Amino acid sequence: MKLEACIETLAEAKLAAKHNLNRVELCSALDLGGLTPSAALIRACAEVIETHVMIRPRAGNFVFSTLEMALMMEEIAVARDFGATGVVFGCLTIENKIDFALSQHLVLAAHKNSLQCTFHRAFDFLEDQKTGLEQLIKLDFDRLLTSGGADTAQKGVENLARLVKDSNGRIEIMAGSGVNASNILELQHLGIDAAHFSIRKKTGEKVPLGMGEHYEPDEEKIIKILNVLKR
Repeated sequence: MKLEACIETLAEAKLAAKHNLNRVELCSALDLGGLTPSAALIRACAEVIETHVMIRPRAGNFVFSTLEMALMMEEIAVARDFGATGVVFGCLTIENKIDFALSQHLVLAAHKNSLQCTFHRAFDFLEDQKTGLEQLIKLDFDRLLTSGGADTAQKGVENLARLVKDSNGRIEIMAGSGVNASNILELQHLGIDAAHFSIRKKTGEKVPLGMGEHYEPDEEKIIKILNVLKR
């Protein structure tokens, strides 16, 4: 089982590399579910660890306009130019079904530039995950990040197990949301290909004027997970 850290700072990228995690998903604004990071940060992180870049131009839903689609295409090109190994995105229709046409456009652009593609937790908004999984396989996504449609991966273990079975090795299944040392073995036993988790913690510092929470890298969390997996 591969280990992917969800990060938003260079310090976290260096910490993930220090402990030999397989890769990172690089975002900005993780408190909003993750947005596209800066080009400078992509370059810096890609120099120290395999980096997959969030392609999401705004917070909110995953229904993107033609203008936003053009931005996402440019963001994929930036990720390529600044050293990323892959990109991460999810596109839905207003009915919360996979936007097949837009997804295909983005996947083709990414694969043309030798970038891997991960469909993120927009998948957890789908009512019919079985059909959605088959669509992602047809679209040639490399992997799927999901909690099985639940708030956390632990709560979604039954659906995760079903997705692993239905995928039959045709797409990587990566469990995310609430993954930690207390549940990673249970997830590993499902046969998932990878586990995805954040490696930051709140400092408790109160930042005034609505400037957001302050975090620092959480090395202890990584060590606990590695100890459980005996790596």
